[in-house]
Amino acid sequence: MNVIGISPLDKDATVSVVVDGQVVFAAGEERFTRVKLQTGFPAQALQTALDTTGLRLDDIDTIAYPFFDWERENQLFTQNIRDEQAFLAQAQRTRVPMRTALAAVPERHEAVAGLATPNEKMRKSAAKTALYQLIGREDVVSRRAAAWLSWQWCKSSRRSHQTWQQELETHLASHGGLDKLKRYDHHLAHTANAYYASGFDRALVVTLDGYGSGIAGSASVGEGGRIRRLHTLDYPHSLGTFYESVTSALGFKPGRHEGKIVGLAAYGEPKVLLDLVLSRFHQEPGTFRMRESNNVYFPRYLASRFPKVDVAAAYQHVLEVVAANYIRHYVERTGIDTVALSGGVVANVKMNQRIFEIPGVNRIFVYPNMGDGGTGTGAAFLAARRDLKDREAYQTVYFGPAYGEAEIAAVLQAEGLPFERIEPIEPVIAQLIHQGHVVARFNGRMEYGPRALGNRSILYRATEPEVNQWLNQRLGRTEFMPFAPATLYEARHRCYDHIDGAEVAAQFMTITFNCTEFMKRHCPAAVHIDGTARPQLVRPEANPSFYRILQAYDELSGIPSLINTSFNMHEEPIVNTPEDAVRAFLQGHLDYLAIGNFLVRHPQPQRSARTEV
Repeated sequence: MNVIGISPLDKDATVSVVVDGQVVFAAGEERFTRVKLQTGFPAQALQTALDTTGLRLDDIDTIAYPFFDWERENQLFTQNIRDEQAFLAQAQRTRVPMRTALAAVPERHEAVAGLATPNEKMRKSAAKTALYQLIGREDVVSRRAAAWLSWQWCKSSRRSHQTWQQELETHLASHGGLDKLKRYDHHLAHTANAYYASGFDRALVVTLDGYGSGIAGSASVGEGGRIRRLHTLDYPHSLGTFYESVTSALGFKPGRHEGKIVGLAAYGEPKVLLDLVLSRFHQEPGTFRMRESNNVYFPRYLASRFPKVDVAAAYQHVLEVVAANYIRHYVERTGIDTVALSGGVVANVKMNQRIFEIPGVNRIFVYPNMGDGGTGTGAAFLAARRDLKDREAYQTVYFGPAYGEAEIAAVLQAEGLPFERIEPIEPVIAQLIHQGHVVARFNGRMEYGPRALGNRSILYRATEPEVNQWLNQRLGRTEFMPFAPATLYEARHRCYDHIDGAEVAAQFMTITFNCTEFMKRHCPAAVHIDGTARPQLVRPEANPSFYRILQAYDELSGIPSLINTSFNMHEEPIVNTPEDAVRAFLQGHLDYLAIGNFLVRHPQPQRSARTEV
């Protein structure tokens, strides 16, 4: 059976092709248009999918889409908002003194990269500050504002679903594929991608995101190839909305920069605002509800009065507590020791670590493209369920396009760049990195999802913590998280604690672990201030070339890990084509480009603050 999955068009539109139950192609439209999280119909990704697989639309049995039609979605979320109004009318407020929180703010003197001062707050005009205080502090005014904001969300969502449905159906009709369209429950698509890609026969499958088909989360049991839903979290009681609101309040782009909040949180003290933020949740065994979920002025009010680091720390800690409490209930209820996760919220790698630490959880899997870009694959799995009996865990996610040597050479020649063909090139790359050079690596098929996993990566040694400042500056980035390490699979116990049972998740950079003393001592650039890292474990069968680079570097240095950051400039998608790679290489003033078996030295090398050898 041949199935095309198309993810929602409202963000990160992605095309997946599943043939006889196996993913044979998957890529986001952003990689072709060069617009981060590209919206709209993924025409270029679809054409590339067909070209890569050799299929025609006539060969496709089903085109799967992970949302209901707009009328059904509108019915669901309109009822959600009506239910929220009833909840707000009767929900009791828990009073937490603001003075107590203000008195708990610690003095800080150690600089935080990216902040003017360690206790920096959001500075707004007097009028905005007064507005935030009026609407953000929970009382009659804030509840009315929250109700109004929820109805505004409802109207906006109705228009959005109508718009994207029209665009989807218009494009499919023009290609002769509209009659193949089949729609699926959004969270069921999230559940399917996590369960079927995990390789687990029996698992507790949990989804958490902003909104999808009336809900914001679910708990299900996957067993024997079937999925049985246990519980749903009705929108707007949404951890996705909760975390997006603080991302916006702290001056970042919601839906894009949540990872910055994760990194920033480690510099703060969660206890300062913990009681105040947690008090907005009504937690019961196996469920929770949140007061004033859509009141974006509450986190803005906090951000205007408290240090950014403390606001981030409180929201991160509350996210971990609420999510872990929810999942713990179903672990205990079902007795299942294996958890599979999907949904945009599980992009939060620190939260995933807390979930793995729940007593009774012995194995964990996080879908590598956990956000909505991955739901097209989940919907395709649902359409192809009869072909998934002999499924295996994802071994890799190198599902995108690849480019041949002749094409690469032509691009280098057109750019006038001298290059040398070296085979094997991996020992040379390792030697350059060992000498202190930054090497951009472009090789094989492009990665599917948000992580660069060695085929579209920038590599550097992890021995210098200063690299987080000077390399980010060179790439135009502002990050609070350190770069992630790529580590030889067999060295995992030397570098990370409590990793058994999470090895598959760790192959895709989807979870953090506490670092060993060896890792802290030898790879400080990859270790966050809280002593954790988000590794990619590399096996020889998954990526032979990348494995050989790490192996050669380990032989030279005695260190089995390298810095691996995505090959792109700030606010650009990860590079796709050789042209993209050359442009980012030149703009970023990276020392070397190792593209396939070709090695290119930057024509205008830039001296950096790094330690010279």
